[in-house]
Amino acid sequence: MILLQNSGIPIYQQIADSIREDILSGKLKQGEYLPSIRSLAKDLKISVITTMKAYEILQEEGLATGVQGKGFYVNAQDTEMLREQHLRKVEESLGEAIRASKIAKLSGEEVQEMLRILLTQYEEEA
Repeated sequence: MILLQNSGIPIYQQIADSIREDILSGKLKQGEYLPSIRSLAKDLKISVITTMKAYEILQEEGLATGVQGKGFYVNAQDTEMLREQHLRKVEESLGEAIRASKIAKLSGEEVQEMLRILLTQYEEEA
């Protein structure tokens, strides 16, 4: 896990985002325990409070559950819920791209062409 100190995104959010990605991609499986709060804090050289906040975000999102004395584990993921979460992430990313395109004064056609090119590149890589 790589944390960026000057990204403008709080460390706890970066941790939650990284673990969320691992859960949604299937890298972390149902029932698998997340690293302990203390060990993750030690490994990342950050506060236990920061790590706890990241895990609380994942719990609020229904991705993980905390068990007293055992830590946090990955919840079973409903495939429809996973799809919705991926759709939400795509919408957020596209929204950011559209905002950036407005700042760059790109037309809708230019943005669509850029998206077509990127889609073609990713299809060729797959």
